[in-house]
Amino acid sequence: MNLTNSHPDLKFHYIAHTSCDFIDERAIVSGSEPADTYLGLLYTMEDLAVYGYVTNTKVKFVVVLSIPDAVIKNTDIKNLFKKIHNVYINQVCNPFYNLDGKKSIVSKKFIESIDAIGSMSSDEVVSP
Repeated sequence: MNLTNSHPDLKFHYIAHTSCDFIDERAIVSGSEPADTYLGLLYTMEDLAVYGYVTNTKVKFVVVLSIPDAVIKNTDIKNLFKKIHNVYINQVCNPFYNLDGKKSIVSKKFIESIDAIGSMSSDEVVSP
């Protein structure tokens, strides 16, 4: 499915929904609680690689990366997810944060932290 030129927003909605389907499918196949919350590469689409991670409280994280010429190591992606998970934990543990699954997180600090993780180079991701 090529959505690059027609509707770029639609492309990322499609990726988000199919990622959730892949994550749910892996949970059904494994049956019990997975020992590792990192699900690895879920799928590739065009020039993008989609990775998944599920917390022990069933919160799903999806990272979409442009496929580079170099090989991406699983340890690098795991470290990236750990950083994202830590930022999420800090947000949820804030006593002034109202945890409501129907609302997006609008905290400026949270968004800045996620943006900082997203702009890291591969060398910075490796160090936890």
